[in-house]
Amino acid sequence: MNKIIIIVLLLSVNLGFAQNYSEHYYKRKALFERTPDSEDEIIFLGNSITEGGDWKALFPNKNVINRGISGDVTDGILFRLNEVTTSKPAKIFLLIGTNDLAREKSIDYVVNGCVKIIKQIQKDSKGTSIYVQSILPVNPNVGKRFSGHKSNKEAIVMANTRLKVICFKYGIKFINLHKAFRNNKGELKAKYTHDGLHLSNKGYIKWKKVVNKYVK
Repeated sequence: MNKIIIIVLLLSVNLGFAQNYSEHYYKRKALFERTPDSEDEIIFLGNSITEGGDWKALFPNKNVINRGISGDVTDGILFRLNEVTTSKPAKIFLLIGTNDLAREKSIDYVVNGCVKIIKQIQKDSKGTSIYVQSILPVNPNVGKRFSGHKSNKEAIVMANTRLKVICFKYGIKFINLHKAFRNNKGELKAKYTHDGLHLSNKGYIKWKKVVNKYVK
């Protein structure tokens, strides 16, 4: 086979279907790869909801690292997971799945993706404590955007139920953010969001309170 064709094929495999990810994704991924590793990292891993948190300010006395990328999905986490595990972090807090559901991926797809992430972390960084955080609730009555996400109220609940079972199976901690953030209708409390999907400053402060004992 022509050497050029072989190179192209190898690049295609290594890129992992690059067209599926945004320019922002690749810029963030490249930034993470240029950042030196440090000891005892506590990594918050996820999508825009994670990226929006000023984790160093929320936990100033801990080596907390933000590895959130807006728009990310379970496949995107897997594609960049090697950079996360290279430092052999002390802890990883994973929150992923809402974008998968908004792109009409099934609950099975989300759960299976999380299982792959868990297995890969356990394989590549055996000493890392993994915390799977439930997918946050949404609120269709706040803001006019993200209707695709906000239509998944029931699917999010079902996915979280499955994720809790998976965590028990693999001996890792499941953190029920959904319970902490929902109102009596099962929706994201308006005081914690500015658009019905993403969190406000009050939302991040609440998040800190929920996970504080696990970070410390």
